[in-house]
Amino acid sequence: METLKHECGVVMIRLLKPLEYYQCKYGSWTYALSKLYLLMEKQHNRGQEGAGFACVKLEADPGEEYMFRERATGTGAITEIFDNVYKHYKEIPAEELKDPLFAQSHLPFAGELYIGHLRYSTTGKSGLSYIHPFLRRSNWRARNLAICGNFNMTNVHTIFQDITSTGQHPRRYADTYFILEQLGHRLDREAEHLFQKYESEGLKSTDITHAIEKNIDLTNVIKKAASTWDGGYVICGATGSGESFSIRDPWGIRTAFYYADDEIFVLASERPVIQTVMNVGMNDIKELQRGEAIFVDRPGKIKTEQILPPQTLSACSFERIYFSRGSDLDIYKERKKLGRNLVGTILEKIDCDLEHSVFSFIPNTAEVAYYGMLEGLHAYLDELKTKQILDKGSSISHEDARRILSQRIRSEKVAIKDIKLRTFIAEGNSRNDLAAHVYDITYGSIVPAEDNLVVIDDSIVRGTTLKQSIIRILDRLNPKKIVFVSSSPQIRYPDYYGIDMSSMDEFIAFKAAIELLKERKKEDLITGTYHKAKQQQMHANGATVNYVKDIYAPFTDEDLSKKMAEMLSGPDIHAEIELVFQTIEGLHAACPDHPGDWYFSGDYPTPGGARMVNQAFINYMEETYFKQDNT
Repeated sequence: METLKHECGVVMIRLLKPLEYYQCKYGSWTYALSKLYLLMEKQHNRGQEGAGFACVKLEADPGEEYMFRERATGTGAITEIFDNVYKHYKEIPAEELKDPLFAQSHLPFAGELYIGHLRYSTTGKSGLSYIHPFLRRSNWRARNLAICGNFNMTNVHTIFQDITSTGQHPRRYADTYFILEQLGHRLDREAEHLFQKYESEGLKSTDITHAIEKNIDLTNVIKKAASTWDGGYVICGATGSGESFSIRDPWGIRTAFYYADDEIFVLASERPVIQTVMNVGMNDIKELQRGEAIFVDRPGKIKTEQILPPQTLSACSFERIYFSRGSDLDIYKERKKLGRNLVGTILEKIDCDLEHSVFSFIPNTAEVAYYGMLEGLHAYLDELKTKQILDKGSSISHEDARRILSQRIRSEKVAIKDIKLRTFIAEGNSRNDLAAHVYDITYGSIVPAEDNLVVIDDSIVRGTTLKQSIIRILDRLNPKKIVFVSSSPQIRYPDYYGIDMSSMDEFIAFKAAIELLKERKKEDLITGTYHKAKQQQMHANGATVNYVKDIYAPFTDEDLSKKMAEMLSGPDIHAEIELVFQTIEGLHAACPDHPGDWYFSGDYPTPGGARMVNQAFINYMEETYFKQDNT
């Protein structure tokens, strides 16, 4: 209903054989480039602001480039970066282009190691300079570093202090840049340590260089830097000498999966992407565990290592509800269960009147939950039919049986997303009028003034699209009641680990709570929460408490749902509006292995999350609430 942006997707590929092997077996040395393109394109849903990738050649003579990068912004970035790469090959004679040895010696991006990235920003910063991978250059191959990541750090200031305390002077204030410099500094120290070691053992000149490249250990580099990180992350990196790594946060907030055989190592943000591109089974793919890193060294040896102690599992539930592809077997089952969980509450909202109710969904991500909802409704109707038949007993007539068995769940595709209209060209009422046409409706799909219309979506965040577009257009069908169903719970809190939800006043649930507090003359609770949050921020060394929970404490879920429905309605809406939300208990029952629910519950897995939600509330009070009071 309202598109949420996700903080990125990552890809890593490492060939474990020479390029000649892939030319002979697969007919092209570009085997890895082709797989990289597919792995990135299959994760296009994770980032449409930009894309980039870096490539490392393991064999290059001095004076030859061995580390390449291509980046672009915009929704067509993936196509653009690969077009730019293949432009280098257009003028090459066919025979030379088929020669892997020629390619390795003369052509850019003809390497064995690739890291790729798809970006959605959550910081408001955009442009090519913010597109991953980031590079840190050096004349020493082992000190060259490229990184990309699916992450958001909640303690950027602490990382900044860690860097500056070593004497560094960062040229940019951004978490990706800080992490690059932090890792780069540790990499320099590791290389310097090995240089001194081998020099003391009598090695000279290039012999020292080769020894460093063969023996540099990224484990300590990653471990020392990651010990300062607070946030959700999967970070991938590659050195100019051919070492690569990927690390997952110790709470398991962000996801990473990998596959390896004797030819190739592949890592990506989603499992079905690897399944499809590599044509392997689900059980062949492993998940990177909490606080674990995986390394591939220059010779191609793969190892995993526990870098940070695993913390309480807080894998992001929104990955299951919304972001990850529904083609994953487990995610498909979970989304269906999310829809099925809601059947009881939906039946209450329509007084169990299935005869006069039509069920539909908002395209496209809610479709699987819709199927689960239908399964639950069919199961309910089967039970109802069975009871009706048994109640009739032996006296049941043919007409009775026909009438009972003819009962059906009425499902229709009521809303059709037509085009993405450019509403930014208009202002005020004109803008709202344009927004109301983002969806088309199927006229004749319900009986006017008689039928209830039940529509399921995966989330209700801001309510803006719902009010300006969907409700207005569905109301044209003249239903008696519109019941909007969210397969996720009420979103009450910002996310600070990779989703573009950071301001309190973005959430319709928060606005509803504030309005209810005002109506019930509890403004003191609002200002009291502000003062508690303010006091805590002044004493940052103490325990961190999410005081924003106090805003919601006086209300039940139903209280907030009713208020939100009232806010979404208006004098131009004729149908009664009701909202149904997933419960947090229902969420955990459907997605038991992904308990991260802080955007619903306010239970942030890291101290940085609680600190930032309090700051978001302080910002809301100072920038919005107090100003409203003074007008």
